Amino acid sequence: MDAQGRGRADDIDPADQWVLNPNTGEYELRLGSSAPQSGVPSPRKPRPSEAAPPARSRSEAPGRSRPETPGRAAPPRRRRGAPEEPLPGRRGRRPAKKAAKGRKVLLWTGGAMAFVLVAGAGAAYFYIEHLNDNIASVSDDGASTGGFSKDKAINILLIGTDKRTGKGNGSYGDAGSVGHADTTILLHVSKDRSNATALSIPRDLIVDVPDCPTTQEDGTQKIIPGTQQVRFNTSLGQDGRTPSCTMRTVTELTGVKPDNFMVADFNAVKTLTSAVGGVEVCVGKDLDDPDSHLKLSKGTHTIEGEQALAFVRTRHAVGFGGDLSRIGLQQQFLSALMRKLKSNDTLTSPSKMLDLAEAGTKALTVDSQLDSIGKLKDLGLELGKLNTENLTFTTTPVIDNPTEKVKATVVLNESTAPQVFDMIKNDVSFTAVKERKKKEAAAVAARLKGTKAPASEVRVRILNGGAVAGSAQETLSWLQNEEGVTKSENAGNAPAPLAKTTLEYAPDQAGQARRLADLMGLSGSAMKPGESVTNDQGLPAMTLTLGKDFEGAGVSLTAPAKAPEGVQKSTADKVECAK
Repeated sequence: MDAQGRGRADDIDPADQWVLNPNTGEYELRLGSSAPQSGVPSPRKPRPSEAAPPARSRSEAPGRSRPETPGRAAPPRRRRGAPEEPLPGRRGRRPAKKAAKGRKVLLWTGGAMAFVLVAGAGAAYFYIEHLNDNIASVSDDGASTGGFSKDKAINILLIGTDKRTGKGNGSYGDAGSVGHADTTILLHVSKDRSNATALSIPRDLIVDVPDCPTTQEDGTQKIIPGTQQVRFNTSLGQDGRTPSCTMRTVTELTGVKPDNFMVADFNAVKTLTSAVGGVEVCVGKDLDDPDSHLKLSKGTHTIEGEQALAFVRTRHAVGFGGDLSRIGLQQQFLSALMRKLKSNDTLTSPSKMLDLAEAGTKALTVDSQLDSIGKLKDLGLELGKLNTENLTFTTTPVIDNPTEKVKATVVLNESTAPQVFDMIKNDVSFTAVKERKKKEAAAVAARLKGTKAPASEVRVRILNGGAVAGSAQETLSWLQNEEGVTKSENAGNAPAPLAKTTLEYAPDQAGQARRLADLMGLSGSAMKPGESVTNDQGLPAMTLTLGKDFEGAGVSLTAPAKAPEGVQKSTADKVECAK
């Protein structure tokens, strides 16, 4: 790492002063009494003549600095070589400046870069604290869940734009444009952190972009009108749309509401791949793409820097030469980079982790719910629990747009896409996880096996625990009039809302529970062995609580157990060759 601008640390790499503590497994800063001071803050006594500057609040002008911790030197801020244009509506820590003539920074697949950054953030958290000023933020405009939680499944929207406003990328991007959502990945991490799914959303997918409340530069809000049947990539940049609008579009499309979004400068791929010593990729044929400037012979190669950027940008040299082929290439690259980031060669190298954190945070823009080093560290630690063999890359199932003679866009494959979305929404893994998980799943599935009582013998109380108002009465009418469950009653609202619909029953009511589960399409996980309650007639009854996932009487609540046939998928632990 460059030592310029680090005060007295002219010839000492801060990484050299981080020592692995074998008792804790963490790196600690250890300075000898005669050692020169590094750029990493260390305790020091203030001089009598020094006066502590007043703390500045978040409401102050751009360029603010955080209050110094007593006894610690504030880390000097390394500025970029040139100013950068902000994303539409961007209000971050870095001041917005007019772009210098000729600047062409490629932001393109920032989503891909953000994916890599957060995956390595857990190992680098000891240094990221000193990089707070590198991070910029954009309002989530109320489009998120309010931020990820450690005890729940996590959904992060990773967005990349083809806007280019910086140096070194004149061959890429959409010159003179405000940019689009050129690459988007919805990263779902399971509640138990045993598996994850990275769902790519094609930029040319035809969708409805909803109305988007958007925070303006002066802090006011403006509702940007939605548009029907347009390319997905218009959900960002166009008409002043910010990443929160892309988030709303994804929610409308998939039914999954993201917790946070991240946008990053794809330029960081060059510095990150160089920081880890390059990543290994494989191509099944000779590649020569004059548009992306990629030239690789058949076989395995270690790529970094400009060549890595060209690899993920190429499309004419692989597959059918379209965006879907390029998505597959990007997924292969991200898998390779993930493997390298989680390798001992990287995780045990303080200097590499420092370089990764420096490059990554400079490129990163987060939503307003993730605008803190503590949250970013926590997210990185959660993602760090993943095993690459249970991280699945897949693409939203699509078909060519049947209304076009010249095929330029795609539409959802209605026979398979809903099942993929439901798997993510219901936290179903695309991969086979540990044996213990298989046994647990088998035990849950066993609740559905066995004899079923006649519908006329099913006695159940129905509560509304977060479903649309009137759902309990709607379900009661449906069960009594269409399914013959006459011993049922509306018990009003549940004491507390539930995310998932549940059916609680006593051991001697298992046959009734299986019949009701069969009628309503309940999964084994929705069935909760417990105790019966007394109904209005003073008789024992089961309790059916309709959760937020309830979509209407007669609509099955069983999530698919596996991905539909024909859905493209790959896992991050395997090396696959592009063709």
